[in-house]
Amino acid sequence: MPEMTEPTPATPLPEVTVYTDGGADPNPGPGGWGVVLIHGASGKASELRGGEPYTTNNRMELTAAIRALEALKRRCRVHLFTDSQYLRKGITQWLPGWIARGWKRKDGELQNEDLWRRLAELIHQHEVSWDWVKGHAGHRWNERADQLATQAVREQRAALGIGPAAAPAARPDAEVFLRVSSSGKGGGWAALVRHEGSETVLSGGGKRLSPNQLDLIAAAEALDRLPPGISVAVHTLSDYLRNGATGWLQGWKRRGWKTQEGKPVLHRDLWERLDAALGRRRVSWPSVKDRDVPELKALAAPAKEAAQG
Repeated sequence: MPEMTEPTPATPLPEVTVYTDGGADPNPGPGGWGVVLIHGASGKASELRGGEPYTTNNRMELTAAIRALEALKRRCRVHLFTDSQYLRKGITQWLPGWIARGWKRKDGELQNEDLWRRLAELIHQHEVSWDWVKGHAGHRWNERADQLATQAVREQRAALGIGPAAAPAARPDAEVFLRVSSSGKGGGWAALVRHEGSETVLSGGGKRLSPNQLDLIAAAEALDRLPPGISVAVHTLSDYLRNGATGWLQGWKRRGWKTQEGKPVLHRDLWERLDAALGRRRVSWPSVKDRDVPELKALAAPAKEAAQG
């Protein structure tokens, strides 16, 4: 980052524009993050990248923002652009509530708490505005941040001896798309099940169900409609569901349905039902980075109807 003089009361803060991106291949798996910092006065761009051998898309998105802010040598006015709604909404909408509840979500534990805590510290050191930019839409600096993150992922994969990219996956026998809707009065879920050329839309809901519970119910209901032994790709916007099914579930079972902190796993009954459904099929969880998936968009209406019903 170019050297910047310490601002005085009579001088404005130096301005920096930041573009960040992060990802994992597969998710979870080897991950990388990328950052482009543009000095407002000179227009000079600086680049950063890094990665981890086993992580998630969301952790890399958070890490990218953290590394960008850590790189600034003075207090700055920062315009940060990200294509991650998880990151932007977490900072601009959800963070005050998490802090007020002692770093807890309304319905349970907060994932990636360590990174959110660090980011909360850093944003008080600068004046930061958070803007969302559509990913893979041809924006120069967003594309460059994506390239840096992808390069970092490849470096992690190479270090692990598993090649520059994941091998193309065989087309699954079936696909499942999940969407939930929640309000103060209740929640609903909808699922599109695609198998052997036919499509079926399922839905349901109930009072006092959290979004996490709705995701678990939707996934189990959809998978139970499919025959055992087949391969299924489940598309979901829920990192709680995806990360739980692909990473946390086995550890919970080994520890007798306890978290790493020794606490009982929330919604154990629903996780046990989903675990049984997963055990009867070969399930993959493709990364869904944004909401530009037509099937997921189409499920918004039936999920909302189920919540109202």
